[in-house]
Amino acid sequence: MRTQAGFRVWLLPVFGALAACGGGGGGGGGSSNPPVNTWHSGVFRPSSTFDNMCANPRPGTADRQGTRTDENNFLRSWSNELYLWYGEITDVNPANYATLDYFDLLKTNATTPSGNPKDKFHFTYDTAAWDALSQGGTSAGYGAQFDLEEGPASTNYVPRHVRVAYVDPGTPAVGQLTRGDEILTVDGADVINSTDRASIDKLNAGLFPGNTGVSHTFHVRSSAGVERDVTMVTANVTSVPVQNVTTFSTASGPVGYIQFNDHIATAEGQLKAAFTTLKNAGVTDLILDIRYNGGGYLDMASEVAYMIANTTLTSGRTFEKLVFNDKNPSKDPVTGETLTPTPFHSTTQGFQGSGVTAGQPLPTLNLNNVYLITGPGTCSASESIINSLRGVGVNVYLIGSTTCGKPYGFYPQDNCGTTYFTIEFRGENAANFGDYPDGFSPANQVSNRGVSVPGCSVYDDFSHQLGDASEARIATALAFRASNNQNCPAATGFSPPRLAKASLKKQSSGFAFSLPDVRSNRIIRPTSRRPQ
Repeated sequence: MRTQAGFRVWLLPVFGALAACGGGGGGGGGSSNPPVNTWHSGVFRPSSTFDNMCANPRPGTADRQGTRTDENNFLRSWSNELYLWYGEITDVNPANYATLDYFDLLKTNATTPSGNPKDKFHFTYDTAAWDALSQGGTSAGYGAQFDLEEGPASTNYVPRHVRVAYVDPGTPAVGQLTRGDEILTVDGADVINSTDRASIDKLNAGLFPGNTGVSHTFHVRSSAGVERDVTMVTANVTSVPVQNVTTFSTASGPVGYIQFNDHIATAEGQLKAAFTTLKNAGVTDLILDIRYNGGGYLDMASEVAYMIANTTLTSGRTFEKLVFNDKNPSKDPVTGETLTPTPFHSTTQGFQGSGVTAGQPLPTLNLNNVYLITGPGTCSASESIINSLRGVGVNVYLIGSTTCGKPYGFYPQDNCGTTYFTIEFRGENAANFGDYPDGFSPANQVSNRGVSVPGCSVYDDFSHQLGDASEARIATALAFRASNNQNCPAATGFSPPRLAKASLKKQSSGFAFSLPDVRSNRIIRPTSRRPQ
């Protein structure tokens, strides 16, 4: 399955071959030793047998000559060894499929209690592009993050509305697009109602460009109703993951605000500086805006949680522990390390490109309460912040709408120039809770409910900029706090779950996006392989 280009994530090292594991999806284990490329249902050779056997080996790499079936056999064995729900994979002949199509089949088809797919996060990415994205948050695009509301499947997912959520500074979108702009057409294709293949291809090409130096024209309507044409040329843009660090004056003291968009490596220094600024300002509470934060490094989520919480609650406690499949009850199957919980990190981890070295003390606001602005784009490592703070007794209040529901994570795996992402573990907090596949919801939300958390259901207000005290979710957080965390306005924050484009690729429309799969991550850095 192919994912959208143009978004920011980061590279982890390629991990070595794993030992053979018995059993497996679709028919139980077996001990026979058939010819390498002979398929027998339920019989799996070690993934190392096929590692780096490629139909088109890359010069200058460890790739060796192989076939498409070799690549598929690698994915089949690797999934059987590591996939969290390996027993729910239907085992089919790898010789019968193109590689990316075959990878699509290597997952569970089960659903959550709400009827959503249990595995919504199975995807691939071009390894070279993943490398560029991962190391510096750089990708081809405009620097605008888009948000989608779409119609139901019964109407072929139309009408759809695409709005600008925010713009990164120093990118082509600055001065061209602003939060709240609605994209009406892309290169003449109707965003709202198009369902034909040619139009969908135009929309995806324009909104998710894969290359730099390409011009696209958008017809947009501002939040005030003014329409205009905007032409932009794609460039290598760099994400600014921490923005709008500010304080709001209240009768009971200053309240801090941070817009935190990505758990990418470069965020570490920016987060440390932001929390230091708020600590020096003497803030008495914090509003952390993670409505568009799809996750990333779990270690960074741990740092954020530490910098928020009262240290008497986090000292010596588990931030998150990992639970792998039943073949791996006590060891991390990728690193071979004994499973130990991630603590609340009180010092920097020294992420590559962050501008800080490992071991620096982190500031802490030492709070018992925190107000988190959330939405369907709040995913994975961002949800770990919610779950893990709740696990040690911090009072967490959600303002917004239901999060994406991803208590899962993975190690990226490169093979033959494609990086594969398959669910390998579940995260649990200090109270051993990690069951939220339908997300977390503010307590008064009336539909699309996940695990209920105190707080208020509030729509995403595109008529105000992020960081503005008048923006609906920020204003509600301040008013809710002023009411001693008791009073919410009438619930307005229902948002349908965002679907990745690939989730609908079998549909005739083939178009659905907002935060793509590649940004919806909980990613682990093995202690023996962490960047220095």
